[in-house]
Amino acid sequence: MRNTKQIIISITLLAVMVSFSFAQEAKTEIYLKYGATNEGKRQDSAMQKFRDNRLGVFIHWGLYAIPGGEWNGKVYAGAAEWLKSWAKVPSNEWMQLMSQWNPTKFDAKKWAVMAKEMGAKYVKITTKHHEGFCLWPSKYSKYTVASTPYKRDLLGEMVKAYNEEGIDVHFYFSVMDWSNSDYRYDIKSQEDSIAFSRFLEFTDNQLKELAARYPTVKDFWFDGTWDASIKKNGWWTAHAEQMLKELLPGVTINSRLRADDKGKRHFDSNGRLMGDYESGYERRLPDPVQDLKVTQWDWEACMTVPENQWGYHKDWSLSYIKTPFEVIDRIVHAVSMGGNMVVNFGPQADGDFRPEEKALATAIGKWMQCYGKAIYACDYAEFDKQDWGYYTRGKNGEVYMIVFNQPYSERLIVKTPKGISIEQASLLTTNENIVVVETTRNEYNVSVPQKNPGEPYVIQLKIRVAEGTKGVYKDALT
Repeated sequence: MRNTKQIIISITLLAVMVSFSFAQEAKTEIYLKYGATNEGKRQDSAMQKFRDNRLGVFIHWGLYAIPGGEWNGKVYAGAAEWLKSWAKVPSNEWMQLMSQWNPTKFDAKKWAVMAKEMGAKYVKITTKHHEGFCLWPSKYSKYTVASTPYKRDLLGEMVKAYNEEGIDVHFYFSVMDWSNSDYRYDIKSQEDSIAFSRFLEFTDNQLKELAARYPTVKDFWFDGTWDASIKKNGWWTAHAEQMLKELLPGVTINSRLRADDKGKRHFDSNGRLMGDYESGYERRLPDPVQDLKVTQWDWEACMTVPENQWGYHKDWSLSYIKTPFEVIDRIVHAVSMGGNMVVNFGPQADGDFRPEEKALATAIGKWMQCYGKAIYACDYAEFDKQDWGYYTRGKNGEVYMIVFNQPYSERLIVKTPKGISIEQASLLTTNENIVVVETTRNEYNVSVPQKNPGEPYVIQLKIRVAEGTKGVYKDALT
């Protein structure tokens, strides 16, 4: 009898422990007034267009292009657009650079044609970086192109030129503004709170001004939102997102803008993505094996060509410079995981691009012209990553193998998900038939082309999806 009681007690305790465990796992969601607003991926046509574009160009252009990383004879290796901070230059002294702003070689049409020939489908333009200098004649700031020798509305000219080439325009906008005395890094007093309230009103006015002046803008990409002052005002980030979406139906907003009630950024306190796409991948990419969770939401990465130079820096020898194929590898990497990639260019102060950037754009364009079918409107293919390169999936279910590392065996291993078989393979550029041999269940050897293309190339797979597959292979007994 005693043993029976002990067994009953043990079972009861175990049941309580299991119940407690499940209760812990099923935590009640935190109530958030300013958390995520989307349930899953947006499926409207504007968001689908953002997703289909896949490849964009980033333009970082401002007063920082004039000194190009050098101040008072000292060259700073850090990001050129942060030179004011590195060299500890007071705002009034920094803004005197406006008197030298006269980009006589600027030609918006040439910029747009260069982007189009590169294969870019959209461009992100720094309307205002941290320094506070505006590329449009804002009536809310004295630090604008209108107060320079050049005077012209550079942003307006770019919007018109890019749109005429069929390229969508996105606006980069830095909330942090070193030129505005009301900006605060933190809110530690009533005085700070009052000043920052004025600053947020100023920011609202500039955002509304941009939306009204340039109504074809498709996206706002916010930056400079990591300070405690912003995190303590999550309500404003939600307000700014909602305001822009009311002014510009269909506009997309990046996650970097947002903070929730508790100061959590990008993802709210319940783990949901804020904004329309994740924008935390700057100069880095998710791991193609370990970070597959990113395929569940929209995301965009942005990359520099030198290791860490966004704005123009006169000395690129200070860090490693990516080759065109390394840049293309990163573009493909992003798309293979369901993301977009934006490649950065930092125009010179005279309005032209350095020769290395022009050569890069040409090289990317040449490759995209041949293989863009495996990039545009493509997504995560759900195939296991292999060392030879990446997979992407087209809208009609076709799977593309983008080969960067051709093996000495001249056989490309492909492991298909359960229920998927390969029916045919062909070289994308020539339609050359590629031999496919099934080696075991859900595994194939795909032969390399008869002649090595001498560049990363694409093999298109025609696949068949079956409800259930019957094969001749048996699992090993272990």
